[in-house]
Amino acid sequence: MSIRQKAEVRGGAAVAVAAVLALVLVGCGSSEKPKDAEKPSASQSQGSASQKSTPATGGSVAPPEVIATTQGQSGIVLEINSAERDQDGYLTVNGQIKNTGSTPFAQTAAWRGDEKTASPASVAGATIVDNAGKKRYYVLRDTEGRCACTTGLMVIKAGESVPFFAQFPAPPTSTTDVVFGLPTFAAATIKISG
Repeated sequence: MSIRQKAEVRGGAAVAVAAVLALVLVGCGSSEKPKDAEKPSASQSQGSASQKSTPATGGSVAPPEVIATTQGQSGIVLEINSAERDQDGYLTVNGQIKNTGSTPFAQTAAWRGDEKTASPASVAGATIVDNAGKKRYYVLRDTEGRCACTTGLMVIKAGESVPFFAQFPAPPTSTTDVVFGLPTFAAATIKISG
């Protein structure tokens, strides 16, 4: 096999790997509640927060619990629905970014933080701070630098609500509250469950 053929094969393999990772991330964004478990695992809750059916209304979906709300610029609101610690040592923060304004919002570049290439249009700039332990945690990355967080946040239409998640190393179990931060939003104190 010539060097050119090897390069083409490697390039095709990279495209295939990227496509599989994209499908995995899309699958992680599912908001369906598992049928056979009361509580979703961290891998199932990486998309939007799990939504509950109310028995009184025959299956209609109740809005997810909001544990913190913070304002951004131009009518953008960040709602945090959960901060769940799992047995593997991760903390997953789930929520919604809502455009309450009357025009589309496209100033999302700041949310990626210093990230320029691996996770564009993402919430890779999110952090949590454990004030008791005096430690800041950043969004987890894979071996190629891609964030364990929502990507593809280019434009949020007026009135639109977009689910997000960000996964961090979990603080010690003695820490029950952390401060969540995302560039352009005020910091919000959230309670950890799990």
